[in-house]
Amino acid sequence: MTGLTYLQFHLGVLVMGLLWLVPVTAILRRRTRRPLWEGREYWLGVAIVATIALLYTIPWDNYLIARGVWWYGENRVLAHLWLAPVEEYLFILAQPFLTALWASHLSIPEWREDRVRVRPRIAAGAVALAIGAVGAAMLLTQPTVYLGAILVWAAPVFLLQWVVGAPQLLVARRTLMVGTLVPTVYLWVADWIAIDQGIWVLSGALTTGVSILGLPVEEAVFFLVTNLFVVQGLVLYRWVLDRWGFEAIARSVRGRGAGFRGWVVGR
Repeated sequence: MTGLTYLQFHLGVLVMGLLWLVPVTAILRRRTRRPLWEGREYWLGVAIVATIALLYTIPWDNYLIARGVWWYGENRVLAHLWLAPVEEYLFILAQPFLTALWASHLSIPEWREDRVRVRPRIAAGAVALAIGAVGAAMLLTQPTVYLGAILVWAAPVFLLQWVVGAPQLLVARRTLMVGTLVPTVYLWVADWIAIDQGIWVLSGALTTGVSILGLPVEEAVFFLVTNLFVVQGLVLYRWVLDRWGFEAIARSVRGRGAGFRGWVVGR
């Protein structure tokens, strides 16, 4: 056996990324503007996002493996749960925490919503539906099956997030951009390493063959989409806490000695 195993990939790429981000986040936390993190509530939000990501991704992930969109190198995984290796589920869980740790130091602006803004929600919802329609059309052509599957899978999440919180996400667009792009580039590099090492192999028949600096475009889109899911989810979670007065509850708990001191907040 040559090359990295999936477990070694986790230890060398994801764990090291998390360890690197801890001191970086501590340094970047020193900002005067309002940070995204403010207590254990944030990590609760991260856990919720990670759990939803796992449950939502498992059927899709296993379906694509069954379809032959990708497979794993010989002797590269420890064991399988359904059709996916156990390391795959760890990846799905680890990615939101990696992205959330990076996003935790970012600031979000104050917003005052005096009235319900319908137009941005309708427009964003229409874009999400269009993404799903394009993806469905791609599923009809063999070389675009994987890319189409990503778009069809992503569309319901975008529809929900954008219809519910398009105005808030527009206000926080700089946070979304910075919070999404940095971990996405990191995971693009990590994915390129995994493919180069043969940890997983993409089907030539079910992918476009288009690559960006050696990274298949489908993988690039996947990590961009999933990181955007995470950061949008955390921004909207912050908005929900503000809107429903959970801050007062959190302060009350902290006042009883809970020890809150601030919060940092597949494939």
